[in-house]
Amino acid sequence: MDERSILDMISNGENLYVEFKEESIRAKELAEEFVAFANSEGGIVLIGVNDNGDIKGIENSKIEETIMNICRNNCIPHIIPVFEEVKVGGKKVAAVSIPKGLNKPYYTVDHKYYIRVGTTKRIASREELLRLFEGTGNLHFDISPVEGTTIKDLNVDIIRDYFMKYNTFDLFEENSESTRRILINADILKEVETGTVCTVGGLLIFGKEPERYLPQNGVSFAHFKGNEITDELIDKKVITGRIQDIADQLMVIIRNNMRTPSIINGLRREEKEEYPIIVLREAIVNSLVHRNYSISGSKIRVFMFDDRIEFRSPGRLPNTVTIEKMKIGVSYARNPFLVKYMENMRYIDQLGRGIPMIIKNMKESGAKEPLLMEQGEEFILTIFKIKV
Repeated sequence: MDERSILDMISNGENLYVEFKEESIRAKELAEEFVAFANSEGGIVLIGVNDNGDIKGIENSKIEETIMNICRNNCIPHIIPVFEEVKVGGKKVAAVSIPKGLNKPYYTVDHKYYIRVGTTKRIASREELLRLFEGTGNLHFDISPVEGTTIKDLNVDIIRDYFMKYNTFDLFEENSESTRRILINADILKEVETGTVCTVGGLLIFGKEPERYLPQNGVSFAHFKGNEITDELIDKKVITGRIQDIADQLMVIIRNNMRTPSIINGLRREEKEEYPIIVLREAIVNSLVHRNYSISGSKIRVFMFDDRIEFRSPGRLPNTVTIEKMKIGVSYARNPFLVKYMENMRYIDQLGRGIPMIIKNMKESGAKEPLLMEQGEEFILTIFKIKV
């Protein structure tokens, strides 16, 4: 990093990835900044620059050692920064680069978890903290308890059918206490201090009205006449209920909104789908099973345009997963409960095969390769229409 790049950063001001601090900042406060960056997307702390962007410089000849000690002793797990000292206008400025953490969540020695929001740090909310833990694989939100629920919020007939088909015993032959224990062992119910409640996954798969307690459940579908979200709206629907029912209903809605072009093959007219059905089904189920359900108030969004369909799922990819890894079949079960039950019900066959299968089928159909990307707090899968 050179003087020009430091000046450019200063001229652009503080933002999501850049923070200014004077040399006099306390070790505790600096550790909070480092933890916030590590729990978010990483960033750079310029030491020797005040909040207004004035270069004050640093005098401490052992500033690097001080920074390393703070990262090692005041941050848990310890953080490994990249330290650079640059002369700017004749004054020394320290640029401390904090990478996006691989061992989230990070916290300070006084057990506070910070995240970066805009130009500032703040203590993570309960929901944000859940997401941080979930990303490590140490917590799975789909088996967490849902307060205020009871076994009466589950459709016991559907649960019975499931166990009859996949576990070969009749739940109705069990007494109420035995049934309760079976459902607890199956992670459909969970014991808490106040009693026995449903789990998130239990409601999503077997609930009577999952959206009553989980308003984030469901899909918002919109079909636009054109290729932009500002174009005329042709159809709009909100689908709620059990996720297996949502998958079936959304498939019907998408197919009803598809035009089915015809091609002449010899003397016969043949219909050709705009999108392979197997690809649509996989994209739908993938978005329902792998979305981050700890993000409340945000439904999956499916946008249909003239040239593509976008599946927008709330939640960024977990720590260990990248888009490149997804393309070759590497996966991580954010919601292992949902994966297990949807796999048993034959909605999915094997974890990790979905994205490679989608890419392979679309290439074989002669369509443009599907696009995978993260945007804000959403993961977006875009499937492009097959050209006839």
